[in-house]
Amino acid sequence: MKTITTEYLFKLEDGRELVFNLMVGGPDFKLQGLIPAELPGWTELDFNQCPHCPLKVDEHPHCPLAANIVKIIDRFEGLMSDDTVRAIITTENRLTTIKTTAQKSISSLMGLVIATCGCPHTAFLKPMARFHLPLADEEETIYRATSMYMLAQFFLKRDGLPFDFDLQELSELYNNLTKVNLTLAARLREAFENDPSVHAIIFLNMYAQVMPFAVGESLEELRYLFKPYFDAVKK
Repeated sequence: MKTITTEYLFKLEDGRELVFNLMVGGPDFKLQGLIPAELPGWTELDFNQCPHCPLKVDEHPHCPLAANIVKIIDRFEGLMSDDTVRAIITTENRLTTIKTTAQKSISSLMGLVIATCGCPHTAFLKPMARFHLPLADEEETIYRATSMYMLAQFFLKRDGLPFDFDLQELSELYNNLTKVNLTLAARLREAFENDPSVHAIIFLNMYAQVMPFAVGESLEELRYLFKPYFDAVKK
């Protein structure tokens, strides 16, 4: 698996420019090179550890997600959630630029980190990370997440393994993701008085929270787009 690099450039109103190069690759398609040599206490696994975390302190002394956002937290110090930033995101195939709030732009960056950091509860998001769509809105996120999940079920079925074309397990995956996001926000609140990354995670978590409801309701709003498939069957 080749290494995929995504660059996030933030142009702040005070003239500063913050650049983050996220490299993801290797056999496990994990984030590489973002963890600093020395880690602060708030990254320790048992510091506000997620209640459903399967990792053990003796094997993983630091939370993989917390360890991978240290440099991000440090560099955004002093920025407020509603500050205006121009975000320029460069991926392998496209360039995205948008003027928005710090909260929304950091949320997009965090989404890519969370998916590839090595947390067992976020690993299912790796296919979406491979085809990262910066600053995706709610409808785009719902479409991409459900499409990703259905493709996973196709591969499972083809290999003779249990599969779920009814999307029943998808809600549980996102419920677990919500717990990760909320616990991470609590971890950061305890370590920092005011940090835009906390608000970015809360903003990002709105999509995770809406997914269980989207499976039963919001997806129907997209049904009309698939009319040609129904028409083809009826011929």
